[in-house]
Amino acid sequence: MRIISGQFKGRRIMPPKKLPVRPTTDMAKEAIFNILNNLYYFDEISVLDLFAGTGSISFEFASRGTENITSVDENFGCIKFINNTADEFQMPIRTVKSDVFKFLETTKLKSDVIFVDPPYAYSLDEFSKIPELVFQNDLLDDEGLLIVEHAEQMDLSHLPYFSYFKKYGSSLFSFFEKIE
Repeated sequence: MRIISGQFKGRRIMPPKKLPVRPTTDMAKEAIFNILNNLYYFDEISVLDLFAGTGSISFEFASRGTENITSVDENFGCIKFINNTADEFQMPIRTVKSDVFKFLETTKLKSDVIFVDPPYAYSLDEFSKIPELVFQNDLLDDEGLLIVEHAEQMDLSHLPYFSYFKKYGSSLFSFFEKIE
């Protein structure tokens, strides 16, 4: 796993093999950040990384200058790895060890970008609950974007606030935003 761009461009990050994760591929990560680069100034936004896993997405935002990043994962090993790596690189990443659904039900944290990478084995109901909780609890800023990574077999286009999707390899990224 490597950081694509920014202050730590090219740095390799080696998470422990025992973590229960499926990191976003470098190709997909680069494509997503090319989209985001055209929408936001990274040093002016807040980011919520749900099902953070190895922290790859959080590290990418931090490398590009984002200073308000919260990473949520329920696995202690993932949280520990994110904390250790963030400390090593002096990245401003705050971690929360929590079940993501419980976190979304209780947090008041609003963000410009919410990136969600749940297990691909989740059911449609579980995937559907994520945007439902984000918008029901008003966790996305007005010009914000919710990005949900999922397998290409999962179709989220029928959900409220769905905007569009992009396909990279065998992954789909569904984009949700507030519609005026």
